[in-house]
Amino acid sequence: MNKKVKWGLIIVIGLGLIGWGIYSQRPRINEELETTENAASQQSSKKKILNVNGKVIKPESMTDELTVTGTLLPDEEVDLSFETSGKIVEINFMEGSSVKKGQILAKVNDRQLQAELQRLQAQVKLAEDRVYRQQALLKRDAVSQEAYEQVRTDLATLNAEINIVKEEIALTELKAPFDGVIGLRQVSVGTYASPTTIVAKLTKTSPLKVEFSVPERYAGDMKRGLNLDFYMEDRLKVYKAKVYAVESTIDQELHQLKVRAIYPNHDNALLPGRYASINLKKAEINDAIAIPAEAIVPEMGKDKVYLFKNGLAQPVEITTGLRTDAEVQVVRGLQVGDTIITSGTLQLRTGLPVKLDNID
Repeated sequence: MNKKVKWGLIIVIGLGLIGWGIYSQRPRINEELETTENAASQQSSKKKILNVNGKVIKPESMTDELTVTGTLLPDEEVDLSFETSGKIVEINFMEGSSVKKGQILAKVNDRQLQAELQRLQAQVKLAEDRVYRQQALLKRDAVSQEAYEQVRTDLATLNAEINIVKEEIALTELKAPFDGVIGLRQVSVGTYASPTTIVAKLTKTSPLKVEFSVPERYAGDMKRGLNLDFYMEDRLKVYKAKVYAVESTIDQELHQLKVRAIYPNHDNALLPGRYASINLKKAEINDAIAIPAEAIVPEMGKDKVYLFKNGLAQPVEITTGLRTDAEVQVVRGLQVGDTIITSGTLQLRTGLPVKLDNID
């Protein structure tokens, strides 16, 4: 075999190898993937059926009520302190006991003031005698009018000084400003007290104030004399209270109105500071059409719900009325006997096939 033939065979073989390599790199059609895509395409072409829950519209009663959290406040409360300074020499109350208005609760040392009072009172008789003698002399023109007026002034000044000392002595006594229950004392006999020293806290617990706030949309309903119920955390008993005061303005940050009611608390069973749940009932509506709030779909400033009709979802626009925590009254758009869809509302579209799993 000559060289030309050899080189020709080599070239042919090389070109064949190159061609095979190029062919092997061509993208192949994945038959399995193509089959899957075709199946998915066929599946998507079919309409999906959405499983939902429904409710048959029936007339029912709705109560327009509001429940808020409030706080029990004492009718009166004050930190007791002396109006003067001195060493405490008497404490005349027991912690946690009931006291009466005007009762002396404690006293600071008044010995110097008592001594000053005795000294001044001892001068009264002499001053009065001077006035009597000067008056007699004045009638005989034995003294001038000015001399008589001077001794009268001296007597008046003496009596004024006596009254001042008596007032200072009164300030050494700490008296209860109202009937109430006195708390834990913060001082002992021998403590040097000043007007800033807190002796104890006095609280009037009968009656009690019930303070709470309502959203501004209820502001017009909060009137003096409004009766309300409230509960403590155990809810074992219903307590009756009556609104006696309403704040003059609405809180601009919270958009709420502060209200206070009064509860007699005759037996002092409730203590100030406790939280209470206040229940306000405005009205009761009979034969109302009420639907769950989650069934309503807001759209473009309007409300709509989806009806279940012949296996399809059909939207209808509604007008709502009273709203409670769980339900909304429908005043227009629905009729008794309609079946509304109450779940999956965000996935619903007009004419979408649906299947009811549960019906209330």
